[in-house]
Amino acid sequence: MALEEFEEEPLTQRQKTYLRSRSIVDYCMGLLWMSMGVFLVFKKYFDVQIAMQFDDPTFKILGGICIFYGLFRMYRAYKKNYYRER
Repeated sequence: MALEEFEEEPLTQRQKTYLRSRSIVDYCMGLLWMSMGVFLVFKKYFDVQIAMQFDDPTFKILGGICIFYGLFRMYRAYKKNYYRER
């Protein structure tokens, strides 16, 4: 028996439910992180008071990091590699 045969075992119903719910949470969190990043990058168009307290490059860097992390969360939800051994 090769090691690849063990990796292709069918998932139980409990594992499928966990996989589906974790994927949905990752999609939603990715969307929230990306929307926060877009808000931070384009904050001058939203007319908020906190924009006056900090520099513009600080918000753009933080917004870029938020957008990147949101894309990563959505990619992780798409791949669904939650049960893979490390």
